[in-house]
Amino acid sequence: IGPRGPLAMSRLLIRGGRVVNDDLSQVADVLVEDGVVRALGRDLLPPEGAPAGLRVIDAAGQLVLPGGIDTHTHLQFPFMGSRSVDDFHQGTKAALAGGTTMIIDFAIPQKGGSLLEAFETWRSWADPKVCCDYSLHVAVTWWSDQVKEEMKILARDKGVNSFKMFMAYRDLYMVGDKELYAAFSQCKEIGAIAQVHAENGDLIAEEAKKMLALGITGPEGHELCRPEAVEAEATLRAITIASAVNCPLYVVHVMSKSAAKVIADARRDGKVVYGEPIAAGLGTDGTHYWNKEWHHAAHYVMGPPLRPDPSTPGFLMNLLANDDLTTTGTDNCTFNTCQKALGKDDFTKIPNGVNGVEDRMSVIWEKGVHSGKMDENRFVAVTSTNAAKIFNLYPRKGRIAVGSDADIVIWDPKATRTISAKTHHQAVDFNIFEGMVCHGVPLVTISRGKVVYEAGVFNVTAGEGKFIPRKPFAEYVYQRIQQRDQTCTPVPVERAPYKGEVSKLKPKDSTVGTTMQDHP
Repeated sequence: IGPRGPLAMSRLLIRGGRVVNDDLSQVADVLVEDGVVRALGRDLLPPEGAPAGLRVIDAAGQLVLPGGIDTHTHLQFPFMGSRSVDDFHQGTKAALAGGTTMIIDFAIPQKGGSLLEAFETWRSWADPKVCCDYSLHVAVTWWSDQVKEEMKILARDKGVNSFKMFMAYRDLYMVGDKELYAAFSQCKEIGAIAQVHAENGDLIAEEAKKMLALGITGPEGHELCRPEAVEAEATLRAITIASAVNCPLYVVHVMSKSAAKVIADARRDGKVVYGEPIAAGLGTDGTHYWNKEWHHAAHYVMGPPLRPDPSTPGFLMNLLANDDLTTTGTDNCTFNTCQKALGKDDFTKIPNGVNGVEDRMSVIWEKGVHSGKMDENRFVAVTSTNAAKIFNLYPRKGRIAVGSDADIVIWDPKATRTISAKTHHQAVDFNIFEGMVCHGVPLVTISRGKVVYEAGVFNVTAGEGKFIPRKPFAEYVYQRIQQRDQTCTPVPVERAPYKGEVSKLKPKDSTVGTTMQDHP
């Protein structure tokens, strides 16, 4: 990483905090130089001849965490006739305020469109605006030899090692089982991880017609036409196809108990599959779709929907704490009330998406760590480290260690904050966690060794974040896959050829199919 102007010699000493990684916690000082961690240990003194530019931050009594990695965002995303209001500038600033120092967004081509062009388009939107580091997943929305070749180029030359297939949004992004099989096979070939949005798009389309025919036009129709069985069915189907190909699978936004159980069972069966619950599904539920205020209900509309079963968030959190689910994103895709109102007379026209990029870390701390479901080390694993391992960013990201990027959050586990649209840093005019009191507050966010957010004040400019390329064949994911290829590939049985008689078939009549009567 080359020097970045006046920051090239910036030095920072974080003193006396409890450094929390996914595998252990220790009280230690952290010395940061030129954007990376240079030393870690007790009572570190600045190196001899350190320039006057050494800043010391006292972190006594606080936790020092690896910056969060949000595995799933859609910033300034053109979708359903609108564009999400949190752009790459506002959205990444909000991420930093919440303790997230890296996002992975999605470049999504239209059916028939070039994956490479979509990738370059998203880069052109993000590069001048991002305030934190970012990477891109790329969606496969159709199949052809061109798509297959472009996947290879993206993995080899462009730093993309994850491709997402939609099993929903019929006629827009959805692909069928045959395309899934082909795309999964190519992912395996090029060392990428296959991602799926798991819902049965055909069923949803038919059920939506049924709801509208019943006169159900409001947001509750959105959940009623895509119940959780539709998510669980698609999740099992995706796992079955990926297993046939021996391709690693990553299920984005796991929203229901039944889909989560499918993933947990598959992991017990030895399948290489990872589940990603999101802040929304861990922090709130789908009872809001029945709220008497239309705009309130509409703001919770996302796909797959939040579930009306109020025990869902706690259930998902338990599975996340116990490694049945692996990472956390937000699916942050925000639309203002007036944009949501495009669907005021028809729930199928409400732009899908909720907030989360700013609140994910605090919501998971509150519902996971403060509640006693998980410890601080598991918190770091599910908010940062596991994502870094799966997407081949580790240990550059997701860990506080010598040589790692200095993406660090100083976290106060005892402080509280109340989430509200009035005080959040996002462009959207509604917050699905409105009024939630969260223990766990980021006091200082450090991105690449620079203090970018402190005590509510930003010190960051658009474009300071960088695109982080990711190499294929992440060891964390692919070691088992490659070993299975060597040891579990079926082989033909060696046997003597059959020498006996072979029945003769009569040639078929060209007009009529043969029946049993045709054979004496």
